[in-house]
Amino acid sequence: MATYQFQTEVNQLLTLIIHSLYSNKDIFLREIVSNASDALDKLKYLTLSDDAYKGVVFDPRIDISFEEDAGVLVVRDTGIGMDGDELTTNLGTIARSGTKAFLERLTSDAKKDSALIGQFGVGFYSAFMAASRIDVYTRKAATDTLFHWSSDGTSSYEMEGVALDSEEAKKYQFDEAGAHGTAIVMTLNSESKEYASRWKVEELVKRYSDHIAFPIYLHYTQNQYDDKGKVTGSEDKVDQINSASALWKRPKSKLTAEDYNDFYKTFSHDGTAPLMYVHTHAEGTQEYTTLFYVPEQAPFDMYHADYKSGLKLYVKRVFITDDDRELLPAYLRFVRGIIDSEDLPLNVSREILQQNRILESIKSQSVKKLLSEFKKLGTAGDKARLAAKEAGGLDKLGEEDKKALDKWNQFVSQFNRPMKEGLFSDFANKDEIAEIVRFKSTAPEGTDDAEGNANWTSFADYVQRMKTDQKAIYYITGTDEKTLRASPLLEAYKKKGFEVLILDDDIDDLVIPSLGKYKDYELKSVNRAGSDDELGVDKDEAEKKEQEFKPVVEKIKNALGERVKDVHLSKRLSDSPSCIVVDEDDPSFQMERMMKAMGRSDFGEVKPILEVNADHPIVASLKDCEDAAYVEDLSNVLLDQALLVDGTELKNPSDFVKRLNRLIKR
Repeated sequence: MATYQFQTEVNQLLTLIIHSLYSNKDIFLREIVSNASDALDKLKYLTLSDDAYKGVVFDPRIDISFEEDAGVLVVRDTGIGMDGDELTTNLGTIARSGTKAFLERLTSDAKKDSALIGQFGVGFYSAFMAASRIDVYTRKAATDTLFHWSSDGTSSYEMEGVALDSEEAKKYQFDEAGAHGTAIVMTLNSESKEYASRWKVEELVKRYSDHIAFPIYLHYTQNQYDDKGKVTGSEDKVDQINSASALWKRPKSKLTAEDYNDFYKTFSHDGTAPLMYVHTHAEGTQEYTTLFYVPEQAPFDMYHADYKSGLKLYVKRVFITDDDRELLPAYLRFVRGIIDSEDLPLNVSREILQQNRILESIKSQSVKKLLSEFKKLGTAGDKARLAAKEAGGLDKLGEEDKKALDKWNQFVSQFNRPMKEGLFSDFANKDEIAEIVRFKSTAPEGTDDAEGNANWTSFADYVQRMKTDQKAIYYITGTDEKTLRASPLLEAYKKKGFEVLILDDDIDDLVIPSLGKYKDYELKSVNRAGSDDELGVDKDEAEKKEQEFKPVVEKIKNALGERVKDVHLSKRLSDSPSCIVVDEDDPSFQMERMMKAMGRSDFGEVKPILEVNADHPIVASLKDCEDAAYVEDLSNVLLDQALLVDGTELKNPSDFVKRLNRLIKR
């Protein structure tokens, strides 16, 4: 056998490939199988386009076998094979890819139809991570010459021709007339013996290569046992271990809802059918296919810091990663599915996506498609809800309308919160997201009915119901819907007939102010000072009352001291004696609680502004009171009860109880 030196600085380069280029040793089998698939694709193309190969029998398959005791793993394909020159070119020169050269020779139309993925010429060498020696037996289609290439991955390789009647030729089925293809024989190193096993091979093929277009067969020996567990014999078996089919690549017209649901259950390990699916094939500047699913229930770990996306990235049906958070923005992390690109460039190891315009384009278009489908789902749900109202109840709805409403209500209940995150994080699509998110409100359309049926409202519907003299969209934030609905802050708005959105998600105080406006309407928090300007209070009368009541306000302010930022006479209270708001420039109490829950002990204390109702007898009792102790107790109780109604935990509840008891005893 003749010995040849590797071209290039092989010692350094192989060390880089084996020890640095790939982070996960398991993927070497993916690379070898992908090369086999490429070889089959090449032959398929040539049998159709090249007269020299039209007489070649194309029987595509990839066979994997192993010798467990010897620690040998073999991958054999019936692809194009290589002659001596190609062996030297492709395996003797690192990073010179036969696949890449082949692609360069294809016309642009043929490129589109090719499923070749080996673009760098180094995937083969990843096998040296697991193998101490690699032997390659290859016979090019339409030839009668078998070649043997061998190397231990150091500085040289050996190569020779092999007789077709030799034991080696017979062992790898190259002795038959018309035989062709390549056998990669990997003698595994001491740390990699586990790869010479049925279960490991099957696991890796199903993970990485399940959807390769050609069948992959595993050869193994299965022992036979008697009723006492004693081995009585063995049987040689051959099983196809990949599906050899990528459902997402099939035309949508050929697929049923059952097909989509069954596939979802298979790859997601979710026993229930998905809430919806979106299947798209894009052609043009970039060619890619996406199949997205929205689960019926939100993943239990959706808000965990280490949440793993349910998306899988493929390039030409070969699995690349399921752990890249750049495939979709974080607020769409509940979406599961497949992205399969025909022309997404990877780095040399195929493990890490290059940040490039193709990936950004796929991501951008995928987001727009998903948001469009969510909007359609909401439109159908709103239409069904209106139909129910006009018909006199949900029980009067037709089956399709009922399904549409149930599906939309389920989507909102499970995914409304992460969708709200997009208002803050996805500036480019925030207007579209604003049409999708839903809210509870003080209007019947945003309040669950007596039977417990959910009612949600949108910004668009809110605007349609606005009073003619209303100029802003009002909302109230807090931690509990029931508490918010009972808030004294709403009294004047209800009296005026202004609808108020009920926002009880922990992120509302962050995302809604970041949105700022919906179309031409400003979003105003009723929790903040200054939001009561539209309540139609007579300014002259208000100013007169303010001057008249100024001494009382000063009494309360002095009694509360550093507990409050200020004390104001309220324009919004009618039944309650007091309420709290925050200054327009300060963070909300909700934000304060959220920051401290996140461990931000450095987040400053938000001091409330106390608003008091001058018309309430409790507050009025302070007007002529000279009892300093009474003024102090009552002022603090007015503040404490306002904090409690707001859902804020008192720092000193015992002080509140003592003051309350003293007031009761008077």
